[in-house]
Amino acid sequence: MQKTKYWSKVPIETIYGNLQGLKSSQIKQLQRLYQQRLPGDRPTTPEFAQRLAAISTEINQPVCAYVNRRGQVIRVGVGTPRQTQIPPLELPRYGAERLSGIRCISTQLKPEPPNEAALTAMAMQRLDVLAILNITGSGFQRRGGGATGYVKETYLAHLVPSTEVIDADAPLASWSVSQPLSLDVLSNQDFLDLVEGLETEFRREYVATQVDTDRDRVLIVGVQTDNITPQAFQDTLDELARLVDTAGGEVLQTFRQKRSRPHPQTAVGEGKVQEIALTAQTLGANLIVFDRDLSPAQVRNLETQIGIRVVDRTEVILDIFAQRARTRAGKLQVELAQLEYMLPRLTGRGQAMSRLGGGIGTRGPGETKLETERRTIARRIARLQEEVNQLQAHRSRLRQQRQHREVPSVAIVGYTNAGKSTLLNALTNAEVYTADQLFATLDPTTRRLVIPSVSGEPQAIVLTDTVGFIHELPASLMDAFRATLEEVTEADALLHVVDLSHPAWQSQIRSVMSILSEMPITPGPMLIALNKVDCVDSDTLAVAQEEFPQAVYISASDRLGLETLRQRLGQLVRYAVAPS
Repeated sequence: MQKTKYWSKVPIETIYGNLQGLKSSQIKQLQRLYQQRLPGDRPTTPEFAQRLAAISTEINQPVCAYVNRRGQVIRVGVGTPRQTQIPPLELPRYGAERLSGIRCISTQLKPEPPNEAALTAMAMQRLDVLAILNITGSGFQRRGGGATGYVKETYLAHLVPSTEVIDADAPLASWSVSQPLSLDVLSNQDFLDLVEGLETEFRREYVATQVDTDRDRVLIVGVQTDNITPQAFQDTLDELARLVDTAGGEVLQTFRQKRSRPHPQTAVGEGKVQEIALTAQTLGANLIVFDRDLSPAQVRNLETQIGIRVVDRTEVILDIFAQRARTRAGKLQVELAQLEYMLPRLTGRGQAMSRLGGGIGTRGPGETKLETERRTIARRIARLQEEVNQLQAHRSRLRQQRQHREVPSVAIVGYTNAGKSTLLNALTNAEVYTADQLFATLDPTTRRLVIPSVSGEPQAIVLTDTVGFIHELPASLMDAFRATLEEVTEADALLHVVDLSHPAWQSQIRSVMSILSEMPITPGPMLIALNKVDCVDSDTLAVAQEEFPQAVYISASDRLGLETLRQRLGQLVRYAVAPS
């Protein structure tokens, strides 16, 4: 986007790129390019191209001029198209279904076609065309006399829809590069006819791929650091894809990068950011999801360079919780978690949050919008925490009533989608919502269950279905859902349900045990129930029997092993409530 500075009431247009070593007279020559006007139906004119090449020859550096469809020069930069490119968020038109409405005319010191870096910059900005001017290094006399010329040959490059032939050296984008052209031939190209035809094809292709416009089109990005094994990393990415699907998104592609530690500014390296940006353009993605928490600065930097929204894993989980919460208590806890997550990240939201900008409507008491919103959120958090405390007190009274009646309680815990709600329905004929989704239910449900006691007499207990756990459960959720998680710490015993059919079932057990170990109060004794045994092979069963010989094997959906489970629950409860 064009920037204008004012000095002595004379507008001075900003020159981008590397200006080190340039004389003031050379900078003024570059600034005068902003005053040029090009025809809207031609890529350039011979006069403008020669002037650009003459300046480039004098400073011995590439020069780029960016021109809109009205023929106005909107950006001048010293450097290659990659070094002077316009950030996606500053482009006037941006999207997979059309071009940006800007063309780049760039000089090049070496007599060769445009390289992949220049073509990638064209694709990332979705330029109408990229015109490359190979310069001679010094002026030459035209045959028969005439003006001195600096342009030796030219190339014209543009994007093409991916259904057409893709350049062999450009696996991520489709572009076309002309044969070497004379400057006169380039200047006489029908520019408008070319870009209008291209945009028609892009729109047709874009509409064909938009099968479900209500779903986010997502690119997943994973960073494998030294402290994570390849299998654990793959399990994390698979789980993130399930989370995105549960949240209502469609995963288009997954990116992986191995680093000793995440990049402090963008989590991944510069080359990978470019690859993600280019793929987002090519596939029409509108959301990037990272497999780890991002700082506000990282989100801001990534969105600036990629041009679309960037979120992390915690935000996806919070979004799922917001969709799944049904009761007032659930909605209350979700809102609290979202606000606690948002508050420390307000700082990274940029100048849009400030009212101090100068001009009409921005002067006032001196308080930024950021500060106002932070204080508003802090007040809301305090109010929600009071309500959560009231919710805790209410649940505590209910538990005291059960304890007064001497009814033992068992909390069902486990990794999300392990089958906890299905098991509660099978044991108690409850009608809790179940689905093959992560976090299908959030609100705890308590039901009475009759089990055989040691004496043979039936004994009543209460079963409570709790919110599912997940690897690295966000801290904001742990804090907000403390009223619900107290059902775990206050229960007499735990029933740990495990999805034995999941490839990472052992890792899920470790994640649940890790979360339980972080509880403020040590939970009671626990029985492990390995679920979905009807979906596993004999090798997995053998490994499970060797590692967990005391576990009970069930299939909640097929009601297999439930009688054995009732008997084992009776033994568990007797042990849990027996006098010390």
